[in-house]
Amino acid sequence: MMLCLGIESTAHTFACSVIKHSNYEKYPNILSDVRDTFKAPAGSGIHPREAARHHASVAIDVLKESLELSKIEYNDLDIVAYSAGPGLGPCLRIGAVIARSICSFYDKKLIPINHALGHIELGMSLTGCSDSLVLLVSGGHTMILVFNNKRWRVIGETLDITLGQLLDQFGRHLGLASPCGSEIERLANKSSKNYISLPYTIKGNDVTFSGILSAAKRLSSTTKYSNEDMCYSIQETGFAMITEAVERALSATEKRELLVVGGVSANKVLSRMLESACLRHKVKFNSCPISYAGDNGVQIAWTGILSYLITKNFVDIPNSYVKQSWRVDSVDVPWRS
Repeated sequence: MMLCLGIESTAHTFACSVIKHSNYEKYPNILSDVRDTFKAPAGSGIHPREAARHHASVAIDVLKESLELSKIEYNDLDIVAYSAGPGLGPCLRIGAVIARSICSFYDKKLIPINHALGHIELGMSLTGCSDSLVLLVSGGHTMILVFNNKRWRVIGETLDITLGQLLDQFGRHLGLASPCGSEIERLANKSSKNYISLPYTIKGNDVTFSGILSAAKRLSSTTKYSNEDMCYSIQETGFAMITEAVERALSATEKRELLVVGGVSANKVLSRMLESACLRHKVKFNSCPISYAGDNGVQIAWTGILSYLITKNFVDIPNSYVKQSWRVDSVDVPWRS
């Protein structure tokens, strides 16, 4: 049996999770999943220093609750995994310092984890997928990936801002507080379905969303269109673009299943569009459960277990690191064939 504490701190969420793993288990046995999210002022984005202060202020309570729910002590842990990147530097450092401190004091092994890889690997395990085309959509990522030769390979991505950033930045333009995705979806659902034409830019499997954002901001400032109709149109345009890119990737790779992960995967309109595309291609549609779509400690703990079980690799505390920019396609994944 192995017990792993996972610490997530890449952006607005500080989270801790404890997972127990026994031999031959393919799915995470989640003993605890505790999160505390930084709330930015209305109309503002996430300021890295302010988010880091939030993480530092709630870390002890989140850790304590996570261990209490798991009914274990620090000494019971075998490994501690932490999100080493990509993310906001000050936020990453809070999680890393806490992980190092625990490992130093209690003599535990330290495992740095790529945050994006955590989203993918947790989604694969929770849905039972084995050979998927993966769409990762969040505030920090918009990527289409396939697994090949021990790595997740990016075969399509955004060329500027991510899908999550599109929703967040327009939401802040309306005076909403980040993250804005759920509120944008709520406003879009209240729309009269009056579609407003916005730039639609797709290049092969790659997309660009900055044109949508610029046009939407300009049009919404004229008071000619309602906020609800603007949110509806942004979703319809942006989601249609990424769905078209996914369809092209499905045709090119001939994969028989699609997995959608990341915070934006919780959007019901996006899920319906992608599910319809899968039906047209006779492909199985899978989406990470909504409760684990956003940032969480489970994705870090589970990926830490997968990595350590196969490689037995860990980092010495003096050699531990954080990487603000760390592409998922640069990370070896030896546990997946």
